[in-house]
Amino acid sequence: MTIRVIIVDDQAMVRAGFAALLAAQSDIDVVGEAPDGAQGVELSRRTHPDVVLMDVRMPEMDGLEAARRILAPPPGGGGGTAHAPRTAQEHRPRVLMLTTFDVDDYVYEALRAGASGFLLKDAPPADLIAAVRVVAAGDALLAPSVTRRLIADFARQRPAVRGKPALRPKALTERETEVLTLVARGRSNAEIAQTLVLAEQTVKTHVSRVLTKLDLRDRAQAVVFAYESGLVAPGE
Repeated sequence: MTIRVIIVDDQAMVRAGFAALLAAQSDIDVVGEAPDGAQGVELSRRTHPDVVLMDVRMPEMDGLEAARRILAPPPGGGGGTAHAPRTAQEHRPRVLMLTTFDVDDYVYEALRAGASGFLLKDAPPADLIAAVRVVAAGDALLAPSVTRRLIADFARQRPAVRGKPALRPKALTERETEVLTLVARGRSNAEIAQTLVLAEQTVKTHVSRVLTKLDLRDRAQAVVFAYESGLVAPGE
């Protein structure tokens, strides 16, 4: 299955470089480029990509606002769950934020808006290709070490938010809460399975149920939710 990608960045050289690299892959098709967020939103709506590579800072409309608009549920609702198949009419792409900073407030806000992860612009070419495939498959692009550092840093800056009562986790079972906690700490499904002495497929099922019950798009949003709800505290 070919992954349809658009690239939204205000630097023409960056767009050209990323496009050439990705287009050389047999399973990736670059279907468009845009120089700012506003044009990126319009391009996304016209081309229906699977993945949007979105720069964080751009003129006219920044990547954060563009991501919000691209990921907003279609008029009338019906956006489906974070993991359920969507019809062409309901299709919303996965957004992968591009940044020159490894810890960036805009990126954190983008994750809250529904972006599936972030990638440094100076990452090795192989990492960019792998990132597109990971995000297209529905996974969050947050390495365990990055997850812990990024979310913990911003959680410390938002003590009032982090202290909010954790209301929605009450919908989870005890096991689902354990799984969510380990996801927030940056554990992979295999590591969670080992820790809880479960089959990896069982862990995947628990993660899927957590996303559905909390109306979260993917693991990235699950991590943010766990910190903001107070389920997990920085430094734990």
